[in-house]
This record gives sequence, structure tokens and C-alpha cells, in this order.
Amino acid sequence: MLLFVGGLSSAKAAEKVFNSPDGKISVVVNDEGGKPHYRVTLGNATFIESSPLGVKLDCIDLTEGLELKTCDTKTVKDAYDLKTIKQSHVNYEATEAVCQFEKGGRRVMDIIFRVSNRDVAYSYKIYPVRNTFAAVIRAENSGFVLPEGSTTFLCPMSKPMGGFARTSPSYETSYTLDEQMGKNGWGEGYSFPCLFKVNSGNGGWVLISETGTDGTYVGCRLLNEQGNRYCIGFPQAGEMNGIGSTTPSVSLPFTTPWRTITLGETLAPVAESTVATDLVKPKYKASREYAYGKGSWSWIIGMDGSCNFDEQKRYIDFSAAMGYRSVLVDALWDKQIGYERMAELARYGREKGVGLFLWYNSNGSWNDAPQSPRDKMDKSGPRRKEMRWMQETGILGIKVDFFGSDKQQMMQLYEDILTDANDFGLQVIFHGCTLPRGWERMFPNYVASEAVLASENLHFGQGACDAEARNAAIHPLVRNAVGSMDFGGSTLNKRYNADNKSGTIRRTSDVFALATAVLFQSSVQHFALAPNNLTDAPEWAVSFMKEVPTTWDETRFIDGYPGRYVIMARRCGNKWYLAGINAEAAPLKTTIQLPMFAKNAVLTAYQDDKDLVGSTKILKGKHAKVNVTIPENGAVVIVGDAN
Repeated sequence: MLLFVGGLSSAKAAEKVFNSPDGKISVVVNDEGGKPHYRVTLGNATFIESSPLGVKLDCIDLTEGLELKTCDTKTVKDAYDLKTIKQSHVNYEATEAVCQFEKGGRRVMDIIFRVSNRDVAYSYKIYPVRNTFAAVIRAENSGFVLPEGSTTFLCPMSKPMGGFARTSPSYETSYTLDEQMGKNGWGEGYSFPCLFKVNSGNGGWVLISETGTDGTYVGCRLLNEQGNRYCIGFPQAGEMNGIGSTTPSVSLPFTTPWRTITLGETLAPVAESTVATDLVKPKYKASREYAYGKGSWSWIIGMDGSCNFDEQKRYIDFSAAMGYRSVLVDALWDKQIGYERMAELARYGREKGVGLFLWYNSNGSWNDAPQSPRDKMDKSGPRRKEMRWMQETGILGIKVDFFGSDKQQMMQLYEDILTDANDFGLQVIFHGCTLPRGWERMFPNYVASEAVLASENLHFGQGACDAEARNAAIHPLVRNAVGSMDFGGSTLNKRYNADNKSGTIRRTSDVFALATAVLFQSSVQHFALAPNNLTDAPEWAVSFMKEVPTTWDETRFIDGYPGRYVIMARRCGNKWYLAGINAEAAPLKTTIQLPMFAKNAVLTAYQDDKDLVGSTKILKGKHAKVNVTIPENGAVVIVGDAN
């Protein structure tokens, strides 16, 4: 009997419950069996089943033998302005719960939860262990157990040191759509963000990601343990050619980056969430007021050969004619143009009101990418010398490529490049890179990252062109939902070649090109337009591409399904841009409600016929809704004054 009573006593677990401000999302935390767990419900439906928490350090195991003491809750509010994300002004409100865990009678860890009306996030605050202040986090026990029968929309993580010039992983693989759970990608899990269609209650959606990662930690991935159980994974040992550890070294006390879960009965919370920036703060002040806007880019059409003085001068003239802010000069400019003539180009651009972004290789010993400039960005001395030259020359920013790792050493390089670039007033775009994790707010001069199977693949292979609509219907609902995406698309050429007569064939329409300029969010957009488009593309399409903004005040999800179709609206100032695309073989026939437009607004509609021939028309009078038919590979765009 004594043994039986003792068993009951030890099995008794502490449990704490807290809710979102509107009361619809609930999080339950307990210490069942001495192991911390949590679960998440939306309404009466479970979206995350009981899932493990905790971390393992080299000096202490904080996944078991723990006792939950208290969960102190309070309401947190924040208001911030940020031009570089999907919503320029954010009013953030959440319930914060600091759940204190003890081990052996000592407070060893807090698990900090934030629950807003569409997001759940948590991070770990780890306390010193007696006299141990330097520690290695061996593993995270952070888990996500989805309801049985849920399906996945995931991007497999590449194996290390593969792909072009051994530059993988670089978050550039194709998504699998509506797959059953239980797989593990190509054996290495999945890159964030990870979308799930939840089989619970009336159904819904869950997007799992992370934010707040900098040089003090590693970038993580999502691994499938078995069936419906997923967990956080650290980088692969082979990344960076084996250089560096897969585990982060930290100084205690230490607070980890946030694990984020965005959930909703529809995809609206996913597409509209700002959780990636809600949970972080700026790491430094902007050295100057950074500006944003559109630009042109010769490489996507003309490849390496186009990076010569005359062609870049022609693209400066083209950007000036379009009213664009910049030209991106891609790889090999140092050899094919040279530093002196680049300074001459920069002077010419200033006369035309056009600035330059310059491409750089990330360098180091972690890949074989031969493109130059090399050996300029991987070490502080050469990097700052180069950036001083750019500042003196009047360069606007840099595009740095070929990183291929999420190890702490590489995360430190990202942060170092950003920090140094800010000292010299330079904006930064990353390519061949990891996912941004709240970086728009953390680093004021950060612009965007590729971290997607981007437009270059449309030039490289017809298969990518054939699948362009499918992929474009994924990105606003997954990849672009958590961070700025430098895609480099929206071409009006019929073919991806400078002569517009050879090369891969674009399957999508001109209206589709306009729609992706709205659907893909980045505050600086270097479009795949070409000078010949001034005369060979429809005048209405060129005019639209002159006027379309790259910064937005508000974003609304209207309808969509990843890989099939998507309809969204974005507002800039007093004007709404509604864009929809269709990737399915059957025409998409739908009625779109238009509450965002002023009642008597004059609307401009761009739409395709069944043969993908686009046209424009003016809609006058009161429009509460509009019936549209979008053919496969086609689109609709509606522009008008805001309500």
C-alpha cells in the first residue's frame, strides 16, 4: 500500500494553462514524469498534441527530472514601424507566460511562451549551473506532434556539400505538397518554414518556424522522428566542408531563439502573420535612413556575359527610363568591368538617379564556387576595406552569395557582414543562403534573402518554367510568410535570353508577371525585366511595373491553396493591389469580395483570357465583389483606392 500511494504521488504532475488575448488559443504546459510537455488548442480542436520540451547541455540535462513550479503570466504589448515587411505598422499583443522549472531544488530553466491571437512561440532561458557559465547545447528536445491524418507542405533539406560547386544546403529545393506525415525529406529533414494542413476539428493550418537566430546560435531544421512526431534538428556535420561544430556554444545565462507556431482555421493567419519580427528587437541603430524600391538586373536574362561595362550602362539607362532606384551588377564585375570602371559606372548612375548593388562571393573554405569577387567578405579586414571603397564610390548595397550552412560559425558571418555593412551605410541581400529569422527588425540594413528555388532556375531549365505557377502559388503562403524573399522574377520576356528568341520558354502570362510583383514581398525588388521590354512588351504591363510598390502597409489573404492558386491583396498608402494566380489545369472561377476598395473607386483590372492574352479594363461605380476566371498559368490584378 505504501508503494502504491508513493506511486500516485510521484505521478502527479503540475499543469498550467494560459490563453491568447482573445481566448481562442490555449496552451497547456505540464511536467508529466519530470519531463516538460506542452499542447496547443484552437477553439475546441487540438492543433499541437502533447509535445516534448527542454534542452540538453554538456553540463546538465534539462529534459528530465524537472519540476514545474509556476507560470507567471502577463500581457505584453508592442507597437513598431518597419518598412521592410508585409505590414508597415504592427500593434502586437500577446500573453506571456514564464514557466519556471527546477531540478534538484534549483531553478535551472524558464520556458518563455508568447501567445498572440494567431501565434504561439516559446524559447528557453537557461541559468548557470553552479560555477559553469560556458556551455554547449548538445540538443533541443523541442517537439511538434501533429494530429494524425494531417498532411505536409515541406521543403526537403539538402545534404551538405552537394549541388553547384558544393554549395548546399541553400534552401533551394522543391516543395512536396499534401504529403502524408512520417517522411524525413531526403533523409535530412526539412528547412523552415514548415506548413501542415491539420486534421483536427473542422481542420486548419499550422506553420512552424523559428526567429531571433543570430551569431549566438545555430540555424535549425525540422526532423521527423516517427509518424506525426517532428523535432528540432541542429545543422549537419558535413556543412561548411566539415568546419565548425553542429552545436552552439553559449554563455550562461542564455536565452535561445524562438520556436514559432502560427495557426488558424484558414491560411489567413499564416499569410498575414508578423511573428518573425514581433519577438525580436533591433541589434543596432541604422547608420543612415535606408531607402527601398525597384531595380533591374541583367544577369537573369544575359547571364555572366552581361556583366560588362556597356551592358550595365544600358541597364542603368533602362532603370532610369522605368523610374527605378537601382541596378544589380552580378558576379565577375571585378574582372569584366574592374574597380575603376565600376566607379565610373556608379558616377554615371548617380547622374541618372540610379544606384548600384554589387554581387560578392561569401568565400572561405566551405565551397568551390569560383565566381568573383572572392576573399572580400569572409574576414573583417578585407571586408571593411572593401565596404569603405563602396561607401566612397556611392554603392547602395551588396548581394552576398554561396553560404551553404546553418552552423554557428556561419550565423556569425551573416551577422558580421550585416553589422559591418551598416557601419558603411550599405544594404544587404543574401543569396545561396539560409532563411531570414526576424532579420528585417534585428538588422536595420538587412533587405532580403533568397532561400527559395528562385528565378535563376527559370533560365536554367524548362522544367522550372513549366512549374512556375505551381511554385509561385506556394511561396506567399509558406516561404514568404515568415521573411522577405529575394526572388528576382516578373519578366516580360517570352524567353529567358537576351535575344528573346531562344532559351527557356515562359509558360505564364504577362498579367502573371504583374501579379507576382505583388505576391512576392521584398522591400527591394530587382525584376527580371530587360531594356527590350520598353518596345516589345505591352504598354499597360510596362506602365504597371513602373508604378508597383515594393513596400507595403498592409497585407490580406483572400483565398488560396499551396501549389494550386493564391489570391492576396496588399496596400501601399491609399491604394490596394489585389493579385491572384492559378496553377491548376482547370480555370479558377471565383467571386472575390472587395471590401478593401472605396465604394465608388475607379478600379483598374488586368486579366487574362483563355489563351493567356492579357488586357486591361476600368471598373467604375460601386463594387462589393467581382467575378473572375483565371486560366492555368494566368492571373488577375485589380488596383484601386482604399476604403
